[in-house]
Amino acid sequence: MKKESNSMSNTNQQLPLQGTGGRPPRIIISGGGTGGHIFPAIAIANALKNIDPNTEILFVGANGRMEMEKVPAAGYKIIGLDIQGIQRNSVWKNVMFPVKLINSVRRALNIIRDFKPDAAVGVGGYASGPLLYAASLKNVPYLIQEQNSYAGITNKWLGKNARKICVAFDNMDRFFPAEKIIKTGNPIRRDAVNIAGKHMQALELFKLSAFKKTVLITGGSLGARTLNNSIAAGLDKLIAADVQVIWQTGKFYYKQIIEKLGEEYHPDIKIREFLTRMDLAYAAADIIISRAGAGTIAELCMIKKPVILVPSPNVAEDHQTKNALALVQEDAAAFLADRDAEAKLVDRALELLNDRELQKKLGNNIGKMAMPSADETIARELLKIINNN
Repeated sequence: MKKESNSMSNTNQQLPLQGTGGRPPRIIISGGGTGGHIFPAIAIANALKNIDPNTEILFVGANGRMEMEKVPAAGYKIIGLDIQGIQRNSVWKNVMFPVKLINSVRRALNIIRDFKPDAAVGVGGYASGPLLYAASLKNVPYLIQEQNSYAGITNKWLGKNARKICVAFDNMDRFFPAEKIIKTGNPIRRDAVNIAGKHMQALELFKLSAFKKTVLITGGSLGARTLNNSIAAGLDKLIAADVQVIWQTGKFYYKQIIEKLGEEYHPDIKIREFLTRMDLAYAAADIIISRAGAGTIAELCMIKKPVILVPSPNVAEDHQTKNALALVQEDAAAFLADRDAEAKLVDRALELLNDRELQKKLGNNIGKMAMPSADETIARELLKIINNN
């Protein structure tokens, strides 16, 4: 597996940025569903635009999913497919899946016919499969950005015809042809990880004390029931320990938590539906409690603070557990199983807050795993595919 570490400084000299017929490159970026897919996709698009502002980029997502809002907000055009994932907990919800899949492939073929892309990128999520399959039928070269340490079924199948597969973890030749793999890391939200010199600004924003320790809990934009239940169960212990909490509940759970606790539950417990200034939340935190999505882990590696990972068990191939264990084996994160979190998470957090040596070790080791230029490296590989094609 090749590891990319070259800078972008000579990219423009190395790569004549032209698409078919000498026009600027046209690229489709497909996927989404959660912030963990959308934010890396937008980061790749921004990197392509940074190389050549004339590059034409079209996103393809799934109707009704988060990307249909977030991508236009970032300044890019998106077309939606009427596609859903397999519902593992309901046979009846899957009745229409084959029809939607076939229709989505047909729609993707029409999009490719009209847009005439020089290449495509799949970042994972419902829309990625139909679009990349349609690209293969139209002989459009494509690149897969596999974010997790355990590849899903769709990406393993699509990987056979991909020109390149950009990964974030080692040993991915278990799933893909070794000669196609490049270890790039996962693209990150650069504004979210830019925390240098912002500690006091962060304390001011969240109205926190500089003399108390702070725990950040984040379950992603949609929220995590287990994390929310675990914090709710341990609020008395956190308050008794004189610990401050930034508690990001996610939009699915915020209302019920506020109805139960009230908006001003306690001056040291800051309850938020969504964190618009993630950089300041990271900057304020002494330790972080999080799920183990690949995009989140990529950001946490850049933050270089001690982390307790509680992987979601409700994901394909249990990939969050595998993501978390990839860090645990490097002594780069603490781990707690979802089933144990409600009874043990707050106690574990308080133990970590009182163990400075462990905090230092976890922070140093997770920082060693950071790959800050993933978006630029993936963009460069994509332009190489276009030139070689």
